[in-house]
Amino acid sequence: MGVVTFSAAYGAGGAEVAPAVARRLHLPFHDRAIPAQVAGRLGVPVEEAEANDETVVRGLWRLVASLGTMPDPVGGVVPATALPDARSYREQTERVLAEIASGAGGVVLGRAGAVVLRDRPDVLHVRLDGPRERRLEAAVRRSGRPAEEVRREMEANDRTREAYVRHFYRCDPAAAKHYHLVVDGTALPVETVVDLVVVAARARGIGSDDDR
Repeated sequence: MGVVTFSAAYGAGGAEVAPAVARRLHLPFHDRAIPAQVAGRLGVPVEEAEANDETVVRGLWRLVASLGTMPDPVGGVVPATALPDARSYREQTERVLAEIASGAGGVVLGRAGAVVLRDRPDVLHVRLDGPRERRLEAAVRRSGRPAEEVRREMEANDRTREAYVRHFYRCDPAAAKHYHLVVDGTALPVETVVDLVVVAARARGIGSDDDR
């Protein structure tokens, strides 16, 4: 069935476009399911996997290590020496992505999917981006929150996502060379962006042609 990976800058519409593309192509949308699978394999709560998802973890694990133990999913404690680090999360996430691509396929938002699955012919890699101020305006409009609050969140989000990819894969996640399709998500309606991605995916033999 194939895979569509999305890399989306904050405010560029990834959270709206990716699940809509999955529905149009009749593919599963893999979002919260990925950290849940990673958590199960590492034996930590899902919340910890989500906290580590697409971030370079430092402070959390230093705090836990200083305490010596943490609760595990079944009520015991895990010694600090047994706690998985950021590299373990990255490695398990890569395994989950490979299994998705080799199995039923799907649409994946984030997780450096374009880099992890770059050598597969049955994948479409998409980047959604846009000028910073227009991304900010779009995020404020969607959330209804104060602009300065959203700006801080956007800057932190962009930094951590870029840091994750640069730290583990030594590349720029915004570089066009990693993607088959790069779209300014702030310049077009969501429906138009979805249409573009669906057409590109079907051209690579991904997903179902049934639009019902």
